[in-house]
Amino acid sequence: MQDFLTLDNQLCFAIYDVNNQFTKLYSKVLHPFGITYPQYLVLLALWENDRITVKELGGRLNLGTGTLTPMIKRMEGNGWVKKERTAKDERKVCVFLQPKAIEEKDAIKQAITREVNSCNIELADYELLLSQLKALHGKLMSQSKG
Repeated sequence: MQDFLTLDNQLCFAIYDVNNQFTKLYSKVLHPFGITYPQYLVLLALWENDRITVKELGGRLNLGTGTLTPMIKRMEGNGWVKKERTAKDERKVCVFLQPKAIEEKDAIKQAITREVNSCNIELADYELLLSQLKALHGKLMSQSKG
């Protein structure tokens, strides 16, 4: 019988460890562009849907405003994004891409693709893992609501 109370048998630790490895991998690739992994996630969300509110962006990335606001401020200072209050409601702040983010998108995509490909993850494995992680996420979310 397998002992589930060991570190090596903990799914949470395996996910944590893999996440750390992905963060290191992406950080290495993103460093020459002057962005961090969390900033890359902001760019990904904005490349999908530009000009969204900080609240919407936080919801998409599962980040609170306490984390997101200083990150956006740094990205704005480095020319990646811009933020401005909406005309309809001064309380809402929209974030949108600057030309630098649009111009660097392909170079960042190519660099990430090269690095991920160097890990020798077959497309079928990638798709299966992504599907399984999304299913696990859904189960965890439904459990936390109930």
